[in-house]
Order: sequence, then structure tokens, then C-alpha cells
Amino acid sequence: MTSEGGNSAPRPAPWPGSLSTHRPEPPSIVRRTVLQRRIRWIVAVTITYNVIEAVIALSAGTVASSSALIGFGLDSIVEVLSAAAVAWQFAGPDPHLREKTALRLIAVSFFGLAAFVSFDAVRSLLGVVEPDHSPVGIVLAAVSLAIMPALSWFERRTGRELGSASAVADSKQTLICSYLSAVLLAGLLLNSLFGWTWADPLAALVIAGFALKEGLEAWRGDACCTPVSVLAGVATDGGDADGGNGACSCCAPEPRS
Repeated sequence: MTSEGGNSAPRPAPWPGSLSTHRPEPPSIVRRTVLQRRIRWIVAVTITYNVIEAVIALSAGTVASSSALIGFGLDSIVEVLSAAAVAWQFAGPDPHLREKTALRLIAVSFFGLAAFVSFDAVRSLLGVVEPDHSPVGIVLAAVSLAIMPALSWFERRTGRELGSASAVADSKQTLICSYLSAVLLAGLLLNSLFGWTWADPLAALVIAGFALKEGLEAWRGDACCTPVSVLAGVATDGGDADGGNGACSCCAPEPRS
């Protein structure tokens, strides 16, 4: 549509609540450096906590003959591998060049997590082991349930602003760890209070399926539907990952607080 003078008429503003076809501006070089440094700190904290968590969970699980606690400790090791993959990516001069490899490593960690949880759940359901009461495990699960969601949210927010699919995928791994913390806490409490040994393995199987789904998405590179090259401002022409409508923005920069 043109005006009387032959010039194009200004486009109307998007209707409130509708999706804009324009992507947010990618972060500046200075802001990107800050975000990359922040990712490295988040990963360092995640690795440190999960190493401590794994040692406590495996030790307490062995003492109490708890397959749930042992599985939780193994999950902590998988979480360390996932965080280490992101740390390796952002240790290079250009993290985007290592994006695909880091995503594949995270996907493998998801698959390992699903396998570990499924194995322990099946063992519990078959009655191979019956966990004893573990006060240490209950405290550990409660602390992890309080810490992991906050770490996941902070890494996901930073990863989205930075446009890093691997950071977003790793934040999902951390979120799964918080789900497992809730499952472990419920299972230990129900076992201690009511003797319901079947509650934990059933919930664990659901989480294993979720982990498998996230692993497949990370392997395909779907953890972030927007290519890093677009978010970094490298690609300026051509269609978007979502078909060009700009509606897919799972890793789009979020407003800074």
C-alpha cells in the first residue's frame, strides 16, 4: 500500500498480544562477553555441587541399599558431564564453533540419564532391592530441590539471551535433576512413612521418558529452534528456522533486568 505521494505507507504496529515478525537485536560484543563469562560461572557452580551431591548420594545409597539414591548419584555424574560439555564449548575463542559437538555430548548425557534411571526403577519394581530409611538422602533431596531449579532458570535465561542452544539444553538437564530430586524426596518419604516402595520407580520411569525426549531434541539440535548464526547476527538473509515467521523464539534474547 502506498500513499498519494508514491511513498510506502507506514506499517501498522502489531496488535497487542500478537507475535512480531522482527527478532530482538542480538547482544552486543561487550554484552556477549559478559554472558559467556556468566555461563562459565554457572557451569562451574553446577559441576562443583553435583560432584558433592554424587559423593553423598552414592555413599548414602550404598549404606541404605537404596537404588533410588544410587540412581540419583549416577544422575549427578551425568549432570557433571553435561555441564562439562558446556564448559568446554565456552572455553574456546569462538564458542559457536563448538555448539554442535556440545549438543551431541549433552544428548548422550540425557540418554545415559534415561538408561540409569530406567535400570534402577525396573530393579525396584521387580523387588530386587528395597531401600531402607535414609535421613541423609531426605536432606540431600530437599537441598537439591531448592538449589537446582534456581540454577536451571539462571542458565536458561542467560543461554537464551546469548543465543546458545547448548546452554539451554544443559539448563534442561539441570531441571531434570530437580525433578529427580522431587521424585527421590517423595520416594524416600513415602517409603519411610508408609512403606510404599513402588512410588519412586514409577515416577522415575516418567522422568526417564522425559530425559529421552530431551536427549533426542538435543541430538537433532532442537534445544534451540533458532540457529545460533541468526541470533549472533551472522545470517541476515534467508528464512528463519521456524519457516520465516519469527514466531519461534525459545532462545531469543530475553529483556535484561
